[in-house]
Amino acid sequence: MLDSYGRKIDYLRISVTDRCNLRCGYCMPKGIETVSMDELLTFEEIADVAGAAAKLGITKVRITGGEPLVRRDVDRLVRMLKDISGIEKVFITTNGILLKDHLDSLITAGIDGINLSLDTTNRERYRMLTGSDRLDDVLLGMESVLLRGIPLKINAVSADLSKLEEKNRKVEDGGLSEDVLSLIELAKDRPVSVRFIELMPIGFGKDFPGIPHDVFIPRIKEHFAGIKKDEAGPVNGPAVYYHIPGYKGRIGFISAIHGKFCDGCNRIRLTSMGFLKSCLCYNTGVSVSKILKGGLPEKEKEEALCLAVKKTIAMKPASHSFTEQDQITERHAMSAIGG
Repeated sequence: MLDSYGRKIDYLRISVTDRCNLRCGYCMPKGIETVSMDELLTFEEIADVAGAAAKLGITKVRITGGEPLVRRDVDRLVRMLKDISGIEKVFITTNGILLKDHLDSLITAGIDGINLSLDTTNRERYRMLTGSDRLDDVLLGMESVLLRGIPLKINAVSADLSKLEEKNRKVEDGGLSEDVLSLIELAKDRPVSVRFIELMPIGFGKDFPGIPHDVFIPRIKEHFAGIKKDEAGPVNGPAVYYHIPGYKGRIGFISAIHGKFCDGCNRIRLTSMGFLKSCLCYNTGVSVSKILKGGLPEKEKEEALCLAVKKTIAMKPASHSFTEQDQITERHAMSAIGG
């Protein structure tokens, strides 16, 4: 389905929970409240929304959170989504702590790719950022995915974590941090895509000390001789990829602010509580909770869900307004909206 700006909308991001087993400062710091389990959509309700979306042209689905693997039997949802006519690919984004334990069931269910959120391979800074000493579990999960041949991407926020203790700092020094270099090193001998995500001013992210990409990307290019834009590799989404000579994998940049990609946006979002979002920046969208829980006959429910998806797509704005914070209307934390 095309939105009002002629963009093809074929991608649905589904948050299955607002809970997480980490407490990263830019997403879900300590003390944040979560909703009760009975407020979350059931897997059957999620599948009903995805089925309606598929009838309107959605072909790719990503399961997110919070941390999706803290929700029991999430592999069952993967299988349910894979069984929907029109859904071609189902992916999951995880922090990796529980990945090794769930990997077999995810593969059996038909998962098509995994995104691993990892901001550093330095144990102490990982503990400082996440509030947990589980880096070994994450790295073990990463290697397990690679051994099984499942496509893997590593997502990191663009930040200098060595300076986390400096509240509301702005990065103005030169060079690249150990955290950034160690993450890029993961792509040297592994067929992974390491992507750096420009921190968006949503929820707690607006107060977190990120590095803007108009500063960050030139530093990367200056540091790695011979780095070239990867024109040949597969691209599915807003990341711009580069190849470093001698590296098996590649690195990418998702530059939501300094590299605005709204003209190619192809997605809508479903929160864990049943709100269809048209854009991460705004609180516009359509609630489907009453449709799902209202006891409608199946045909009427499907028609109502299709209409809700159509309305959400029609609401998609031309672009976000992350550079004008007074225009941002989304007030929830990222963990609550499945960013």
